[in-house]
Amino acid sequence: MKAIVVTDEAAGTAGMTLVERPEPEAAINDVVVRVHASGFVPTELTWPSTWTDRLGRDRTPSIPGHELAGVVTALGYGTRGLSVGQRVFGLTEWTRDGTLAEYVAVEARNLAPLPGDVDFTVGASLPISGLTAWQGLFEHGRFQKGQSVLVHGAAGAVGSMATQLAREAGAYVIGTGRDADRQAVLDFGAQEFVDLGNDVLEDIGEVDLVFDVIGGDTGKRSAGLIRAGGTLVSIVGPPEARPADGLVVDFVVESDRAQLSRIVQRVRDGRLRTNIGNVSTLDDAVAVFNSTKRRTGKTVIRVRP
Repeated sequence: MKAIVVTDEAAGTAGMTLVERPEPEAAINDVVVRVHASGFVPTELTWPSTWTDRLGRDRTPSIPGHELAGVVTALGYGTRGLSVGQRVFGLTEWTRDGTLAEYVAVEARNLAPLPGDVDFTVGASLPISGLTAWQGLFEHGRFQKGQSVLVHGAAGAVGSMATQLAREAGAYVIGTGRDADRQAVLDFGAQEFVDLGNDVLEDIGEVDLVFDVIGGDTGKRSAGLIRAGGTLVSIVGPPEARPADGLVVDFVVESDRAQLSRIVQRVRDGRLRTNIGNVSTLDDAVAVFNSTKRRTGKTVIRVRP
């Protein structure tokens, strides 16, 4: 099969190559999926799990990518809940070969059925962005209807999902970004927009929940905006500052079949809009990843026409 591999952490996307690799086999509780579309997050090339296994041993050349939509072609021993020929989407394990390939082996529990009226490209754009937003708001952020939510990077793949989900759940949403992102953030449902390059963040006053995808100085300043009893949720590591009277949570997204099903149902209902940026073929993917053009939204690779 065709697959993109990485061998040199220091090289980043410049070290990616398209090669021929053996097709994977399904282990116990696995399925093999013929990948139709794959999502890619450039930051995963800095994750230790891209380069080493669970015991810290080198596992290169490794195949990156962890989001997929495709069709099940084989079942491992003991696999239940899915069948050969079924359309699926989901999030693969961090320390196993990923989805920038024509086939991938993945634990069945990490996949959910993909309805026939949802395109594979849309399905591949949902797992990391949708699950991160869902878990950050409702599990870790303990969001309650009527609260105010500040979403950093609200025009991005994760931020736009968090903005939409929070607004649908009854939040007053304030989104941040660059000035060029203003209209997109408002279109995704934010009631206010803060230009981090020109506006004063502290002018928004106190909020109940901050969803931080930026970190650094922005995350540090956000701690001072948390209302008593509120929560600062970060997906970029432990925040540098803590609220005076609130909680701080940093987390790594996990696959969840039930949550994936709720997310894709919202897409089908028109309640949730995907945020897809570049779409490329597998043959052209390396060039796309190395482009200097600013990306907004999820990068999706169409592995199969």
